[in-house]
Amino acid sequence: MELILKYFPDLTEEQKGQFAALYNLYTDWNSKINVISRKDIGNLYEHHVLHSLGIAKVIRFAPGTKIMDLGTGGGFPGIPLAILFPEVQFHLVDSIGKKVRVATEVAGSIGLKNVTTRHARAEEEKQLFDFVVSRAVMPLTDLLKIIRKNISPKQRNALPNGLICLKGGELEKEAMPVRNKTTMWDLKEFFGEEFFETKKAVYVTV
Repeated sequence: MELILKYFPDLTEEQKGQFAALYNLYTDWNSKINVISRKDIGNLYEHHVLHSLGIAKVIRFAPGTKIMDLGTGGGFPGIPLAILFPEVQFHLVDSIGKKVRVATEVAGSIGLKNVTTRHARAEEEKQLFDFVVSRAVMPLTDLLKIIRKNISPKQRNALPNGLICLKGGELEKEAMPVRNKTTMWDLKEFFGEEFFETKKAVYVTV
């Protein structure tokens, strides 16, 4: 929890309480349904919560923005972002029902009013959003094919509507087909922990 406050010192008391509650909730759910590697649950705040909040270092979503978290798993990056941006709507989608259940229960337990969830494949989701966010679910070009239909033409943020992914490793080749529409940020510029050394936030206009 100190890690979150180190980089996001201006949280309200409610937000602090919501972030603090995540550890016990995810530890409990993870013992029943494996949404985070058992070896990794001790690193929940660094590897999952703070990693998700990397998106908030590259864009401050305007109130009223609608976002789909595609392949949310147990709720990442959607739930940490929903805590940080209470006036932004998040729709968490995953094809694995039990993972969606965890995300739904966690969001409900901490009182998030700005989160909806859906058990579905990405192709089935027809709503329009300002942004789609995701944590490394598939190659960029495959993801763009699926989500292009979901991006609203109406703009309300400093960045034009599009896709924001959290990815690691060597991405130049993967981004080549869309390089003129892509911006990348190294998360090590924002977070000093070694885990972020190779992690990136990738934004693609759609």
